[in-house]
Amino acid sequence: MPKSRRNKMVALTKTEKKVGRRKEELVDNLRKGLEEYASVYVFTFENMRSTQFKSVRARWSGSRFYLGKNKVMQIALGRSGQDEAAHDLHKLSRQLVGNSGLFLTNSPADEVATFFKDYAESDYARAGFVSTQTVELPAGPLPNFAHSMEPHLRKLGMPTRLNKGVIELDRHFTVCKEGATLTPEQAKILKLLEIKMSQFSMALKCVWKRTSDFATGEGAFEMLAAEGSSSTGQVDGPDDDDDEDDDDLSE
Repeated sequence: MPKSRRNKMVALTKTEKKVGRRKEELVDNLRKGLEEYASVYVFTFENMRSTQFKSVRARWSGSRFYLGKNKVMQIALGRSGQDEAAHDLHKLSRQLVGNSGLFLTNSPADEVATFFKDYAESDYARAGFVSTQTVELPAGPLPNFAHSMEPHLRKLGMPTRLNKGVIELDRHFTVCKEGATLTPEQAKILKLLEIKMSQFSMALKCVWKRTSDFATGEGAFEMLAAEGSSSTGQVDGPDDDDDEDDDDLSE
């Protein structure tokens, strides 16, 4: 006998939504940081990787990084002169677009500028990345791969076979072409070949510096890169246009 649609379970308990709580925590933590640190930078990034970003945070253990929805961080700073947390912070807020984050620190400006200018880490490209070079493999043996890898390589689209325990390519094989978007299979092959095309880098866009005690609300804004410039590339992290939960990646 089919179950009656009238017999419905009704939950009598209420659960708090995590989305709103995380947004509030991000805003509160960021505003507390504004009182603790004298300089606030907006930085842009390309091809971010979580593992590499952890090493950057470890390098600046005395400072704080914030990644989250840009609109939420803009609320913490203030979107206009009427609701800004300190003088001219709304100008910094307007620069939080695209792949951006906030860096709060008390370190000297020249030290910060040198690090962000020189920092770059190579990594394996992922699916969706635009290939920076053409990679071709000639027909013949692939001695760097164990024979047990042959079924996996064939599954990735490579024309392989086993010949006396050695993997061979039956014909010339083009892994990818420069300027083309990588497929998941191509990205996996490049990783197996240990070819790194992606590069995680960061750049400073602008800075707000406190000019007196934070309670007085005095500060100065300065552009460090051409206004309107932005970084592009793959990102491991929050997307400003995504409606999923925010992640406060501060450290």
